[in-house]
Amino acid sequence: QVQLVESGGGLVQAGGSLRLSCAASGRTFSSYAMGWFRQAPGKEREFVARISSTATNTYYADSVKGRLTISRDNAKNTVNLQMNSLKPEDTAVYYCAASRRPGVRTEWTDYDYWGQGTQVTVSS
Repeated sequence: QVQLVESGGGLVQAGGSLRLSCAASGRTFSSYAMGWFRQAPGKEREFVARISSTATNTYYADSVKGRLTISRDNAKNTVNLQMNSLKPEDTAVYYCAASRRPGVRTEWTDYDYWGQGTQVTVSS
């Protein structure tokens, strides 16, 4: 089992940056692909980014390509989301999640473990 705890959210002006982190417990972290999702008020949870277990492959939603970067450190059991050039429409609760399933997985149902989320608010 994997437990996930996000941190790094906050309030930032449009055009600014934030770095989200997700700390994982458990010895099997390196065997999971990791993803970030977000959910804005009144909207469904949506895929943001994914990184393979060995960090070889990454995949992004079109809305964040070129602005957000996912990375991981298996030695430290962490996954990060560097967020640059933020827009008001990026405002949401951001969740990290772990998946045993290989390949590109953008559906939240493909992920097995979830953190509690961290709020990101981008003001205009």
